[in-house]
Amino acid sequence: MEVIKTDIDGLLVLKPKVFGDERGYFFESFNEDNYRKAGIDFYFVQDNISKSKRGTIRGLHYQVGNKAQGKLCKVVYGKVLDVAVDIRFGSPTFGKYFSSELSEENHTQLWIPKGFAHGFSVLSEEAIFSYKCTALYSKDDERAILFNDLDLNIDWKIDNPIVSEKDFNAQLFKDIKKDFIY
Repeated sequence: MEVIKTDIDGLLVLKPKVFGDERGYFFESFNEDNYRKAGIDFYFVQDNISKSKRGTIRGLHYQVGNKAQGKLCKVVYGKVLDVAVDIRFGSPTFGKYFSSELSEENHTQLWIPKGFAHGFSVLSEEAIFSYKCTALYSKDDERAILFNDLDLNIDWKIDNPIVSEKDFNAQLFKDIKKDFIY
């Protein structure tokens, strides 16, 4: 597995070794020992899968306190733009975002540790997005930042986004609390 450090401390792009032939392909989508060697030494407690159509934006979500989540993200079908925003107060990249295309073709994964808001936009007709979490979902500890916040200026690479009411009414970046300190 190739491990690529990003310009934001803690975020990693992971490219598994894919073995293909006329039958199709095979790769390990998760191997605890390999991820531990890459610095992702966490116990995963929940796997999530969502199916979305082109133009959908989900996010920017995060959880706080004991329910803060690290996420290991990948696409099973289709293509998305995966986005992580550094919300760790005191970080040199606080308020900066990183984005990466994840697809069924490139098999790329993104490791997003605690202290980041996360979201994605769907670039293909449909996408099945899968992610492993280090903490269980907790409605009481869930927070969201407005996907089109002008202070973040995220290029989601889509026009006319389809967004849930909850995400459309999320808080502004400037109003987030100091839940994460770098």
